[in-house]
Formats: sequence, structure tokens, C-alpha cells
Amino acid sequence: MDKKIKIPDIGIDQAEVIDILVKKNDSVKKEQTLIIIEGDKASMEIPSPFSGTVKDIIVNISDIIKTNSVIMTIDVMEDVNIKNKKNIVFDDINQDHNIYENKKHLIYASPLIRRLGRSLDIDLNKIVGTGRNKRIIKKDIDNYIINTNHNTDEKLLFNNHDYRLKNISYNRFGEIEEVKINKIKKASGDLLFKNWSTIPHVTQFDEVDITELEEFRLKYNQSVQNKKDKKLTALSFVIKAVSKGLEKFPYFNSSISEDNEKIILKKYINIGIAIDTSRGLMVPVINNINKKNLSDIAYEVFSISHKAREGKLSIADLQGGCFTISSLGGIGGTYFSPIINSSESSILGISKSYYKPYWTGKQFIPKLVLPLSLSYNHRIIDGAEGARFISYINSLLCDIRYLLI
Repeated sequence: MDKKIKIPDIGIDQAEVIDILVKKNDSVKKEQTLIIIEGDKASMEIPSPFSGTVKDIIVNISDIIKTNSVIMTIDVMEDVNIKNKKNIVFDDINQDHNIYENKKHLIYASPLIRRLGRSLDIDLNKIVGTGRNKRIIKKDIDNYIINTNHNTDEKLLFNNHDYRLKNISYNRFGEIEEVKINKIKKASGDLLFKNWSTIPHVTQFDEVDITELEEFRLKYNQSVQNKKDKKLTALSFVIKAVSKGLEKFPYFNSSISEDNEKIILKKYINIGIAIDTSRGLMVPVINNINKKNLSDIAYEVFSISHKAREGKLSIADLQGGCFTISSLGGIGGTYFSPIINSSESSILGISKSYYKPYWTGKQFIPKLVLPLSLSYNHRIIDGAEGARFISYINSLLCDIRYLLI
């Protein structure tokens, strides 16, 4: 008798078919996994409610299905009494059949759990499942590793899933402490991972001679030494130079549409400044940089940095950025690869300035250089344009008179 297999109530509106574990004319057993689906937060196995033969498979990998969607048709037969037969193990990896002989007991385990077991060199016969019908679940493997001191890595990546094995091994080597990730770090971490995974990054490095810029900056700051919010930092000059660069190279002031079909060129120039706070990285935005002078920019950087560290930023303070600058100059390091915000096309990293010798043709003289690291979205910007942009920024900072033009 032919029976249609439908998706049961999975508790979500829809899910994607990520694996089909049987093929037409295969014999399947009741509770054997037929397909694996994946929603926003988890993957799920869809088992067969009957024993029989697969007559037709309705779905394909990557199909989007919903509750009551028909996935296949099975020619149902009566359940086979296995009491007097050899016990079996279901498997689907690198085999022509889904049945294995086993001398101990019937093992139920999903394809993902079996892959995990093989990767960790764990004999599933040694594990008693706590899932439905004694199915082995992830917690059972975790408990087995903890209780048997099984030697393994703490993290395995396979089948697009990140299996983190908790509470294993670390305390064997010494005292440990667990610190919960706060909401800001968790949110920014997830966003950075997504951006790094989906944007084709290219990073261009350069160093700028800021010897004259620094001389002017120190001289100016002496004149306003009692006004902290008026003092210029090297970052103030970089922000102003970048705003001019965004005017000259509009693709650095753009975003790519969600369907990757259009480039959105922005006519406004708002620059986000990455700020290290006790709660994590914050990126408030300074608006209309191109309409502000160096003194205005210095004041805005001072004000918004104080606001960020006091935890007083509003949602509006964090929105509308066109370009981001991440400065590690006050900490150290030479170069790094900053990660692009997905709503922007590029980001500039600034490292700690240092002195290096420069040959004039007659002698070496000390020059103060500032390392720059420019990351850009290669879908929008090619290498030649990236080099032109950072060279233009270089020319403005080498001779700050060009910032007046």
C-alpha cells in the first residue's frame, strides 16, 4: 500500500532540506531517518513512520518545506519482527545500504551523530541513548566523553554545523574560570563572523609620513592646552582625509544591495569610529564629516567617545555610517585586517605610529610614520582603485595643506 510521508509539525514556519538519506527503491525501516531539514536555529531529522520501499521522492536538496509538505511516497509493508534476527544499526555514510549488522543491540543515531562519533573515534555501541526509542543524541556523546575522559578536540566542524563539546578536558590541566559573553560582545561577534564569511575582503597596507602633521598638531594643542575637547589627535586628521577620499572615490562611499545586483552610492558622508569600551566594541557615527573642520571633528570624537564609554549611546548614534575607522594607535601593533561592516564597502585600520630612518640621498633622518590598513569589498572595489584611494589618503596626511583645498 502506497502512503505519502508528510512533514510533521516542526514548530517553525518553514525549513530547508539539507540532506536526503534514501533513494528510490530503497528499503527503509520504521523510525529510519529519511531527510534532514534545517531551520533558523537547528537541524531536524524526519523519520519514516512506516517500514517499506521508497516509491517516489518529492523533494530535492535546498527545497523549502513546511508542515504537511509531502516529501516522498512509501510502499508500506508490515513491521518486521526482529527478535530472532540479527540486530541492526542504521547508517547512511559511504554505504550502499542503510543497515549494518551488530551483535550487541539496536542502535538509533542520526547521520550527524554518527559522523560525530566517527570523527571522535567513539564506538556508539558503548553509548546508551537517552532520546526517543533510545536514540543517541548529542548530550549522550558529551556525557560519554566527560565520564570516560575520552581524548578529543573541543570543537569539530562538519556538515555546516559547529559542535562545541562542553566541559571537557580543560580542567585536567589546571584551574579554569568560565566567563559569560556579554550581550554586546555576543551581538558584535555574530555580526563580525557573518561579515567576514560573506564579504570578499581585500586588505591594502600603507604607511604615511606624518612628521609635519605631528609637529603642527603638537603646536596647535599647546594653544588650547586647557581645553581637552578642542585638542587635535592624529585620528582627527585621518577622519578629515577619509571624508575627502570618499568624495573623490564614490565607490568607497557605497553599499551593495541585498540581491547583489546594485551598488548604492551615498551622497552624504557619515563615518563610524570604532571605540573600545568596558562592555565591548562600539561604533558610533559622526554625521556630515565633509561639512566639519578639524576642530569640529576633534570635539565630536571627544564627545562621542565619552558617551560610548559611559554607556549612553542611543540607537541613532550607531546608525547611518558610510565608512568605518578602527584605530589601535593608542594600544600598539603595526598592521591588521579590519572586518568590513556589511552595510558599507570599506574600513580603515590605524596602528601605532613609530619612527623609522629615511634616506635623503646624503644622510638618514628620522620620520614619524603611521601604518594604515584598508579593507574593502572586492565585489564593489577592485585592487587598482583600492591602491589609488589609500595613496590619496597618504598624500593628504603627508601635507595637511591639501586638506584645505
